[in-house]
Amino acid sequence: MPDDPPRKLTFSQRMGLSPVRKALQVDSMDEALRNTLWNVLTQRFFDPYLEHGILRSDTLEGMIVKRIWRDHMKRTMDSQKTETRWVVKDLRVYFFALQWYEVYDLLEFIANQHDSEQFCKHCNYVLNRECAGYRFVGKTIGPIVSESEIKSIEQTLSYGDVFKPVSMHLATALQLLSDRVAPDYRNSVKESVSAVEAACQIVTADDKATLGKAVKKLQDSGVTIHPAFVGALEKMYGYTSDAEGIRHALLAESTLDSADARFMLVACSAFVNYLKAKASTTK
Repeated sequence: MPDDPPRKLTFSQRMGLSPVRKALQVDSMDEALRNTLWNVLTQRFFDPYLEHGILRSDTLEGMIVKRIWRDHMKRTMDSQKTETRWVVKDLRVYFFALQWYEVYDLLEFIANQHDSEQFCKHCNYVLNRECAGYRFVGKTIGPIVSESEIKSIEQTLSYGDVFKPVSMHLATALQLLSDRVAPDYRNSVKESVSAVEAACQIVTADDKATLGKAVKKLQDSGVTIHPAFVGALEKMYGYTSDAEGIRHALLAESTLDSADARFMLVACSAFVNYLKAKASTTK
């Protein structure tokens, strides 16, 4: 079976103008992510709480609601309404008025109020599906992509010279990774590696060379790279040529996930920036 063709991208995505931070939800939170996180809270705590009808704090759900109101929102207890449906409505207004980072504050607060393994897993499922830049590790929420990695990706998407085709490959990889409806991790990895291949072809002035051959020709082009680094690139090429049918026929269902695609996007972006900088010093 031939490789699946990448999905059609918008103009801004093809040109690398779709913001990385928005695609990976690093310093923002779109409506879909906020709504689904609210649904996690509703299903786990608020729906069972509503069944009580009146205020109770002798259940897990009642205890969580009481602590959110008293210790997180810092509201007086006598200002809390007596019927659960009104309490949840007040919490809903509060939740949807929070800044994106304050939502994570609330989730982390809740996780630390009880034995929260399933709650954190449910949140992580949503965070992964909606391409949020954060995950629960234990009961603490942390970034999965660093600021330096984000800047590296942003730099590769901004090339307007002969490296523009490289930017387009990486823009495609980002879009396939961050597609909230049907993410395509296998083709995202392929596009990331294709960006490295294209960069090597540009530097070596050989548009027919595969990544494996192009890496070996870098030295002849005056680009000095440590042998261990060359070896790592050759292994990357071998991996993408053999594993999961990334660059050849898909022989079995792909097991690649968002972590694989994200790693390859970050790693390939970093190498392209490195290679471009090295090549510029040899001219």
